Amino acid sequence: MFKGTNASAGIGIGKAVIVEETELVINKGNVEDTEAEKARFQAAVKQAMEQTDALAKDLATRVGEKEAEILNGHILLLSDPMLIGEIENAISGEKVSSEYAVETVCNTYADMFASMGDELMQQRATDMRDIKTRIQKILLGVSSVDIAALPEGSVIVARDLTPSMTAGINPANVTGIVTELGGKTSHSAILARALEIPAVVALEGFLSKVKDGDDLVLDGSDGTVYVNPDEAVKADYAAKREFYIKEKKELEQYIGKPTITKDGVEVELVANIGKPEDVEKVLQYDGEGVGLFRTEFLFMDRASMPTEEEQFDAYKKVAVAMNGKPVIIRTLDIGGDKEIPYMGLSKDENPFLGYRAIRFCLDRKDDVYKPQLRALLRASAFGNIRIMVPMVTCIEEFREAKALVEEVKKELDEKGIAYKKDIQIGIMVETAAASLMADVFAKEVDFFSIGTNDLTQYTMSVDRGNDKVSYLYSPLNPAVLRSIRHVIECGRKEGIMVGMCGEAASDPVMIPLLLAFGLNEFSMSASAILNARKLITGYSTKELQEIADKAMSFATVKEVEDYMKEFISRS
Repeated sequence: MFKGTNASAGIGIGKAVIVEETELVINKGNVEDTEAEKARFQAAVKQAMEQTDALAKDLATRVGEKEAEILNGHILLLSDPMLIGEIENAISGEKVSSEYAVETVCNTYADMFASMGDELMQQRATDMRDIKTRIQKILLGVSSVDIAALPEGSVIVARDLTPSMTAGINPANVTGIVTELGGKTSHSAILARALEIPAVVALEGFLSKVKDGDDLVLDGSDGTVYVNPDEAVKADYAAKREFYIKEKKELEQYIGKPTITKDGVEVELVANIGKPEDVEKVLQYDGEGVGLFRTEFLFMDRASMPTEEEQFDAYKKVAVAMNGKPVIIRTLDIGGDKEIPYMGLSKDENPFLGYRAIRFCLDRKDDVYKPQLRALLRASAFGNIRIMVPMVTCIEEFREAKALVEEVKKELDEKGIAYKKDIQIGIMVETAAASLMADVFAKEVDFFSIGTNDLTQYTMSVDRGNDKVSYLYSPLNPAVLRSIRHVIECGRKEGIMVGMCGEAASDPVMIPLLLAFGLNEFSMSASAILNARKLITGYSTKELQEIADKAMSFATVKEVEDYMKEFISRS
């Protein structure tokens, strides 16, 4: 039995199929006719775009437009004039082969993305390497593995799966995926979930433990993989698979139902999104709004800053699609850990404690912050938009941001441009300072949204991406739980909405505690909404008070976790 990271829920049972791509040999070459070489490169790019477009269209038909957006993003990268221009300049300036120029330029971009602290930005590195390999294979005349032709009952085993490889999988034949690399937020994991194929990733060294044809059983819900298990294990997991399929079907009955506890407490179940296209899933899973729209993704993967008009169109699209339901849009959260070249940001020695988010925005009012605020206010005329300020540590930051909103309102009034006059402005509580000062903030903000990922990181002084200290990173740590409860209590005392948009909002172990604390709004991945609704409607907040009080009496993460898991097993 092996343990990896759970990336796509479900039980997979089948035969191992080792997928190994041909190792490409990239020669620098010595090119004399650089114009002919550039023409060869351009032809390869054109072919790569055509292949990707065909794959995206097929994925849109089989799975959905949202999933196809991942590959459409690859097409945008392939047509990026800056990327193409740098590769062509390398060919003509250094007189090197196309495949070598592609190698050096794409690796530079990929390394830049990989160095960023944000996991979603690191995924761009995988996308860039995927594109690089596709172009090089065309240039070298090397064929890719035909994943679509795998036999029925296959469990794919690979070092890594690129988004383009994953998109080509036939779910009727592939019962599971196991990779040595990857993470929950990788595009391959996202596609695996969309294709409803169980997947376990980050299982280091697994290729040396398995061979073609081995019997495999994997649980994509907890990251467990068995190689050549006995019949008892197979039978046990076959039964689990049937139960999982049945349970998933039963969740559909919660579509259209209100999110109300047994004792009549109503809460909001909303979704986190990164781009307008994500709204499709929010509606599919009956989300009651958008609890977090991460606007930084509008600024990434491009050569220049999005215009006010481009931002307005994106925000308006989400507001209109949600048809009056709340849409909380977080203002730009970038900084030293996210190197967007056109922003001119210098590398911070300690990016998570440096020049980022509201600190950056207040310093760049005229060219960055005010255009975004204008776009948000204009879009608010078309729906129930709320503005959220990230990474706030002191009340002065919020006051300055709110003053800027008022300034922009006056400008719009002078021009007769419509906007939501009583638009709500809140903060993301994700620093220890904001949590400690929650009573002060609650008197001036319209709402709180607790970001448990960063709040846990900052409260525990732990880099959540560092494996050596990951054991300290848990929202169930008593210090983090006390912080969360304090924020909620302060918000409720002043009568403002308190939500949560970190991963803890959908955690079955956390949900009973959050209900007992009095959380108003739970924001999560759209696909987690129905299960959360099922859990919430089965609880009574009054009955949970005693459970929460007991949980808060413990001094260690393990004690809290063991107690809550035991409670859930009895529920």
